[in-house]
Amino acid sequence: MSKLWVSVAATLGALGVVMGAFAAHGLETRVDEKALGWVKTGAQYQMTHALALLAWAIWAEMRLRNGGSAVGSFPGWGFTVGTLVFSGTLYAMALGGPRWLGAITPIGGSLMIAAWLVFAVQAVRV
Repeated sequence: MSKLWVSVAATLGALGVVMGAFAAHGLETRVDEKALGWVKTGAQYQMTHALALLAWAIWAEMRLRNGGSAVGSFPGWGFTVGTLVFSGTLYAMALGGPRWLGAITPIGGSLMIAAWLVFAVQAVRV
């Protein structure tokens, strides 16, 4: 299972770099400052949570290899789905999507927060 999460983390990281570069080199003259800020924020959170997912996957694998029990996969799903929702809605709005997507953005953020908290609980229950 860890291979899947590492692969997802690497993919999210690569796409985060793509979106950051797109914001810096492809959008700066095509969208307003607010929309550019949405893309930059989305890319920043995407990169941060790609690294968080990678750290969690490595930690979960190390725990298993050291004789610990398997942990639930909520942090993996929370980091992944949370990032897709949070960053995805910001990207969509910046590229002309409807502004009501901004009401969905906090759902992604809430999933990321929940993933961090579940990860913390898993870590202290070792």
